Amino acid sequence: MLGVFSGTVVVPPEELVAAGSRTPSPKTRAGELVERFLRAAPAPAVSVKVGSDDGILAYSHGGESPFHPRSFAVKDDIFCLFEGVLDNLGSLRQHYGLSKNTTEVLLVIEAYKALRDRAPYPPSHMVGHLSGSFAFILFDRSTSTLFVASDPDGRVPLYWGITADGYVAFANDVNLLKGSCGKSLASFPQGCFYSTNMGLKSYENPKNKITAIPAPEEEIWGATFKVEGAAVFASMH
Repeated sequence: MLGVFSGTVVVPPEELVAAGSRTPSPKTRAGELVERFLRAAPAPAVSVKVGSDDGILAYSHGGESPFHPRSFAVKDDIFCLFEGVLDNLGSLRQHYGLSKNTTEVLLVIEAYKALRDRAPYPPSHMVGHLSGSFAFILFDRSTSTLFVASDPDGRVPLYWGITADGYVAFANDVNLLKGSCGKSLASFPQGCFYSTNMGLKSYENPKNKITAIPAPEEEIWGATFKVEGAAVFASMH
């Protein structure tokens, strides 16, 4: 799956911008990245423009794992790409008052709507209630808000990078981004979310700061994002 968004929606992480400047390497524009994804997909791929120039979501069912299926839905001007499974889908349906045939991707849309409409409901609570293997990219066209998250164990990989024309791209395939983002590339930190309003935050450790460690030049990464104190906390249990 792939999501590409303009600077009006996503503020490019400074560390990835710096990495691309520090170690120049080939990049392509956002439109070329989407075309590359559509051409390379092993099965018919779909791309959806989510706003005038805000961004594009694209996905294919080709090569997907039966344990981590991909799904896409649009409801009330909210677009969502979801990969993975929620172990507690049944209890979440009850929590949000949804029908028994509500899928994971629709559940995430409804959970986001509850978050948006019940401010100041903490985003960490909304994502923290999701249990399973997942990564999702959600865009609310009515507010031009992007919301992206990855599961606490990183069982569904997610990466982000910056294209030649300054768009921020999110994808589950690192090789797709390597040729388009150069060194302005990193693994999206597990157990974290990014929102247009709040930036990058940990939902597992909401009070802990996230720092970016510049990567050695020989690595493909521009930086590694880490939640401060998370490793120490984990080692104590």
